[in-house]
Amino acid sequence: MQSYTIGQAARLLGVSPDTARRWADAGRVATHRDEAGRRLIDGQDLAAFSVELARTGGGEEDASYTSVRNAFPGIVTAIKLGDVAAQVEIQAGPHRLVSLLTREAVEELGLEVGMEATARVKSTNVHIDRV
Repeated sequence: MQSYTIGQAARLLGVSPDTARRWADAGRVATHRDEAGRRLIDGQDLAAFSVELARTGGGEEDASYTSVRNAFPGIVTAIKLGDVAAQVEIQAGPHRLVSLLTREAVEELGLEVGMEATARVKSTNVHIDRV
């Protein structure tokens, strides 16, 4: 399972590291420490927290989240696999992006809930890059 530092989590949530640290201190998202003493957030916990944050509008900052070249770095929050097709959801700050792609593509990318990924939007297509 992938884990994220406070700084990485802040970037994925679209907030400052100080805000992410305050949320962790307040117990809004669970953290643990690695061997070096850094605070980490498990990917699945961060994915669940990002969905809840987007649903409740619980951000403390009113900063707008913009993309460069239509790239939305975020965290995979849900994957629904069918026999041939798949649906992948990414929470990128306040933005929820959903992409329909082949099951084979999801498996080749090794996508899992809690993993960092980038959604790239071109016209009506959303492409997913594994980080």
